[in-house]
Amino acid sequence: MDGQGDRWYDPCMTAQNQIPEFDLFGETGGFPDVVHCEAIRDRAPRYGWSIAPHRHGGMAQVFLIEAGAARVLLDREHRKMAEGQALFVPAQVVHGFEFVDGTAGQVLSFPLPVLKAAAPGQGDLARQLSRPFIVETEPELSGLVGSFVRRFGESGLFRAPMLIALAQAVLVRMAELGGEGGARPATAAERQVARFEALIARHMSEGWKLADYASALSVTPGHLGRLCREAAGRGAGAHLDAAVMTEACRLLAFTQLPVADIGFRLGYQDPPYFSRRFRAVTGETPTAYRARFVS
Repeated sequence: MDGQGDRWYDPCMTAQNQIPEFDLFGETGGFPDVVHCEAIRDRAPRYGWSIAPHRHGGMAQVFLIEAGAARVLLDREHRKMAEGQALFVPAQVVHGFEFVDGTAGQVLSFPLPVLKAAAPGQGDLARQLSRPFIVETEPELSGLVGSFVRRFGESGLFRAPMLIALAQAVLVRMAELGGEGGARPATAAERQVARFEALIARHMSEGWKLADYASALSVTPGHLGRLCREAAGRGAGAHLDAAVMTEACRLLAFTQLPVADIGFRLGYQDPPYFSRRFRAVTGETPTAYRARFVS
């Protein structure tokens, strides 16, 4: 990551020592509708076309740029978006934007129950919608988004079910466009590892051990390890460490929480042990990692 990218984090480390988490950006009053839609120009100018890094615990979003451009932060990766592109952001991923002044487009926000109804279980669609990705828009996606935006501004007896249907159609089309070439059905091992990852997200702060996760999945730790090696090319312990340390990296980059407090939040009662595990997984100490994101 270059120095310019690092400096973008400086104003975003929060005094309240938590990553800002909103229903909609800047709002904490609850989700306002069954789904939500607004133009980029409705909100971005209020913040000088710069949306500070934040995340959403209970919803996923689609950003579509119709004119203009943006520099996008997705966790610790910087991407560029141009006219005619759309971005999918799942829940919990830290994201921020530097829009070119005057950028036009749409932001569609979908509460997780809508997403989960479109992609139930841990199948192929859920797997595709578990990560952020950017696609080139095309007539079908543009038409679905246009229908969604139009219906959102209307009233009527069946507005809510129509919006949910259109939201799920947008999500499915995004997943189709974002599928890594020749997308194939998930294997049994991949589906089980996806369940493992969902459990990690829910219980990482509780200090669960590998045996706890295996028990919750009704498998032995050894079998869970074999599944992870088949699906992800690494053992279950390494997979667990990687998931927990991804959250640690977010907290180090986007908050001023002391390193020991981050370890406590992630279930490590011994701060030196947390630091050793972080270094073993990332190749650097928590303090050195954080230093890359502050001037």
